[in-house]
Amino acid sequence: MTHSEQAEGWHLPRVGQRITKTTIAVFLCLMVYYIRGYFGQNMPTESAITAIICMQPYVRDTRDYSVNRFLGTLIGAFWGLLFLLMLLVFPALGKVMPLLYALMSLGVLVTLYTAVLVRRPDTASLAAIVFLCVVIAFPDIDRPLWQAFNRFLDVFIGTAIAIAVNVFRLPRVKLRDRVFFVRTKDLVPDRFSQIPAAALFRLNYLYDDGAKICLMSEHAPAFFLAQMNATKLNVPLVVMDGAAIYDANTNTYLEIENIAPEDSERLTERLNALGISHFVYTVHNNKTSIFHRGEMTEAEKQVYDRMKRSLYRDYLEGEIYAPEEIVYFKIIDEDGKIADIEYHLRKVLPKGKLRAVRRAQAGCEGISALYIYAHTATMEQAEKRLMQMLHREDSSLTPVEIRLKTPYRSEQDAMQVLYALGDCYEPVQLFRRIRKQA
Repeated sequence: MTHSEQAEGWHLPRVGQRITKTTIAVFLCLMVYYIRGYFGQNMPTESAITAIICMQPYVRDTRDYSVNRFLGTLIGAFWGLLFLLMLLVFPALGKVMPLLYALMSLGVLVTLYTAVLVRRPDTASLAAIVFLCVVIAFPDIDRPLWQAFNRFLDVFIGTAIAIAVNVFRLPRVKLRDRVFFVRTKDLVPDRFSQIPAAALFRLNYLYDDGAKICLMSEHAPAFFLAQMNATKLNVPLVVMDGAAIYDANTNTYLEIENIAPEDSERLTERLNALGISHFVYTVHNNKTSIFHRGEMTEAEKQVYDRMKRSLYRDYLEGEIYAPEEIVYFKIIDEDGKIADIEYHLRKVLPKGKLRAVRRAQAGCEGISALYIYAHTATMEQAEKRLMQMLHREDSSLTPVEIRLKTPYRSEQDAMQVLYALGDCYEPVQLFRRIRKQA
């Protein structure tokens, strides 16, 4: 049985891992100084500030990350100590505040340049922070070495806690026996738009990690290939409102729910009798071939002029290659006229054989299209057919649907869907492990 997960349509922005981890790191830094007897105005804040700055969204290589932060702390503390010693030797430099601040700024420059010189540019910001932490309290410093050591210790504590918190992860398990079904309309605003960069990064991260994700589109593969050509697919696509299953890696239709030739003939006769021009979509030699019937209207021309630019489809004249290759009919007109056509056709379409779907046309104000498919050409049926294909290799796979409750409005909606997918793919298993141990 299909297990369905729905992402909320209206929502506050997600509290991400970086926010959560940064909050925890700051708390731990403050607790360290509370245990050491610091509190109130006497509590050092450098470690907490360092933890905030050091916290990164991902830790690709913990060892290199730790080395970089440690070297940055050393560079900043070294130049900070030299700066304090210089002021002790030449105390007059610290009595003119504008001159002192100019020297401090010059010290920041030297610190940043040193980090670049030793080919550790990622440590430059932290090194400059450490430098300022060491020197900022001058001239109230009578023990520069002790000052440098304490500030080094403060920053080191913040860095160490940030790294520890960033590396730590709650116990999770990756559910590689799940196939996640996601509608492309929940990831992009319309068929002509590119998937947002953040959503593409998150989607590919899940693909790289082994999550089995099937993207489901209302449209032909041409739109997917145009708007999501950088995705690293590992499961075939469901396209054309569920009428076809398409392998984008091999550019092959694995299965198509065509309209029965007798139903296509009956529908064509009805449309011709009513004088309704229309497009007929077929799949011939693994390529979408589109034929137009009737006099092209102004509304059709608006959509046609935009769609014909695609490299993945052919608009053809003449007779259809074969009636059995027809996937769907598409009627385009003004919103009101399409509503009337839909009302009429629903009364005459053979029940249990054809189904109609009406959608507004992106980029064409006031224009809609009526899509007519075989009755079995639905997203739900396509999901079942795809699962049957996948079960031939792995019978343990289970489908999971990830859906928005309301139409896509912003990039945040796409991220919400993908975060919901990630939570389903890699759920926290803390309590389950505790129960097992008990």
